Amino acid sequence: MATAVETLGKLERRITISFPLTDVRTEVEKRLKVQARTAKAPGFRPGKVPLKMVAAQYGYQIESEVLNDKVGRAFNDAANENNLRVAGFPNIVAKEEAAEGQLAFDATFEVYPEVAIGDLTAVEIDTVQADVSEAEIDKTIDILRKQRVHFHTKGEAGEHGDGGEPIAANGDRVTVDFVGSIDGVEFPGGKAEGYAFVLGEGRMLPEFEAATLGLKVGESKTFPLSFPEDYHGKDVAGKTASFTITLQKLEWAHLPEVDAEFAKSLGVADGDLAKMREDIKVNLQREVAGRVKARNKEAVMDALIKVAELDVPKTLIAQDSERLAEMTRQDMAQRGMNVKDVPFPAEMFAEKAERRVRLGLILSQLVGDNNLQATPEQVKAQIEDFAQSYEDPREVLKYYYSDRRRLGEIEALVLEENVVTYVLGLSKVTAKAVAFDELMGSNAQA
Repeated sequence: MATAVETLGKLERRITISFPLTDVRTEVEKRLKVQARTAKAPGFRPGKVPLKMVAAQYGYQIESEVLNDKVGRAFNDAANENNLRVAGFPNIVAKEEAAEGQLAFDATFEVYPEVAIGDLTAVEIDTVQADVSEAEIDKTIDILRKQRVHFHTKGEAGEHGDGGEPIAANGDRVTVDFVGSIDGVEFPGGKAEGYAFVLGEGRMLPEFEAATLGLKVGESKTFPLSFPEDYHGKDVAGKTASFTITLQKLEWAHLPEVDAEFAKSLGVADGDLAKMREDIKVNLQREVAGRVKARNKEAVMDALIKVAELDVPKTLIAQDSERLAEMTRQDMAQRGMNVKDVPFPAEMFAEKAERRVRLGLILSQLVGDNNLQATPEQVKAQIEDFAQSYEDPREVLKYYYSDRRRLGEIEALVLEENVVTYVLGLSKVTAKAVAFDELMGSNAQA
């Protein structure tokens, strides 16, 4: 039996559930008899253990199971009878005071909110668009060349030349010994032998690189170096040290020529440079399309949050905060980080969780009101699009269709795209061109 629903707040409700104690005892006894059929105990054959011994061993566990089952069933029945859409899980607490021969429990819970979405035709949304030009292809080729760089001793003649005068210059890889001191005293981390870095990449402080420029192998230089106030080494931050460096090795960078061999190294079997450029263009266009889609989706989601009015269930925020905390822990562990004793308080993720839950409720309302569910054809097309960048597209299809959870992730993605398309079709959209470099430097995620 359940009492009438009490309203405790905008979304918070309470129901009191009660049922006869005899019902619990009867069900416990019934389950104990079933347990006794297979129970084992020293000195007894299986199934011949006295019921009192079975009750002593399993009684508490079975009684808890019976109570959980009865309370859960009664709560679900009450929620259905009152047409309640329960958000998350109820908090169920036993009541100290109950009618004689009865057990009573208070179930406190939240319900899903009403979602009021404003006039989408009045919403203004700025979207972006970008193109892939020949300049972007050239830049990408330069990056690919630098990824395949190899170094040769500077000043020594070889297959690719000698690299010019054997003096340290930007782009060269230098190997140095160095020692630093503050007020004549060496400090931890201020000394190294055989330390290699490429001049001009900014790995070292500017004064260190400047002192290295122009050195020849075997030469040394002593110079002052001022550590920034915000330097990561707190013991030396803001202080000035005296460094002595000695150049032990000097190498110049040889970038591979853009020729047939270079094209083959990128997977173009016949070494055709035109095909190589076309492949790079296609890949860049796919990356640009993905980034543009992410930026525009973010703009739509921001607009929906502003135009929709709703109260967000705290229960759902707490659950999603826990989920985000666990996902972060797993992600860091997969990256090889030791997070065994690192705390991940759910409160850290509350703001992000609140946005995710809010958007989920808004999207659910839009999808239901406007029939924007993902169709099987859309899901298949999305998977096939993913599969284009893999050697065996059939394996990608098999990967998703063999697991309902993976397929659900694609369905959710398509659903979001349906919402984005729907909202952009109604709202006032202003599209602006964005520079390739700016777009590729962004990581918009809804």
